[in-house]
Amino acid sequence: MYSKSVCLYCSVGNAEALILNKSFRPSETTEIPSYVSKCPSNGLCSKLPPDCMTCKTNFSCVYGKPATFDCKIKPQIHCVDQGINEVENFTINMTCQFCWQLEPTDYVCTNSTSCMTVSCPRQRYNATCTVHDHIHCLGNRVFPKMLYCNWTGGYKWSTALALSITLGGFGADRFYLGQWREGLGKLFSFGGLGIWTLIDVLLIGVGYVGPADGSLYI
Repeated sequence: MYSKSVCLYCSVGNAEALILNKSFRPSETTEIPSYVSKCPSNGLCSKLPPDCMTCKTNFSCVYGKPATFDCKIKPQIHCVDQGINEVENFTINMTCQFCWQLEPTDYVCTNSTSCMTVSCPRQRYNATCTVHDHIHCLGNRVFPKMLYCNWTGGYKWSTALALSITLGGFGADRFYLGQWREGLGKLFSFGGLGIWTLIDVLLIGVGYVGPADGSLYI
C-alpha cells in the first residue's frame, strides 16, 4: 500500500513538472529575413531584385556581351516562371560587367559638400555608390568610386551676373557669392574705379568666379 502511494505521488509530481515546463517554455518565433520586403510574392522570378536570389558565376561570359546566369531564389521567397508555375531554379539574362563598370544612371552615390568644384585641376572626392535594386551586375553592389565635385549651394549664375552688371561697382556680386573681402574692396574703391567691375563681369560671365563655398551654380 505504501509503495502504491509513493508511485501515485511520483506520477502526479511528474505531470505537474511537465505542465510547468510547457507553460514557461519561451514561444518559438520565426524571423523574417530583411530581403523579403524587397521581393514581391508570386511575381516572375526573372524580374525579382538581385537581393532575392543567388546566382552562379558564369565564367564563360565576355565583358560587355549578354550572358545567361543560373539562379535560385532565397528562402521564404515565392515566384513563378513564364508558365505561371512556381519554381526555385531559373535563369536570368544580363550584360557581363561588374557593378563599378555600370553607367552612372544605374547607381546612386554619396555627395560631398566639402570639396571645391571651382578649382584647377578640378577636385575629386571618395564616394560610396550603391546599385539600384532592379539592376543586375557582377561583384559588390556597394563600391567606392572617385567622382568630380559637383554639389551646389543654391547660388544662381544668372543672379550673380545681373548683380555684377548693375551693382558690381558696390561689390554686390561678390557679397552675393559670399566673398566678403572682395566685396568690401570693391565697395570702398568704387569697383576699382570701374576696372574691377568690368573684369568681374567677364569672369562671372565665363564662370571663372564662383561661390566662395566652392559649389557650382544652379
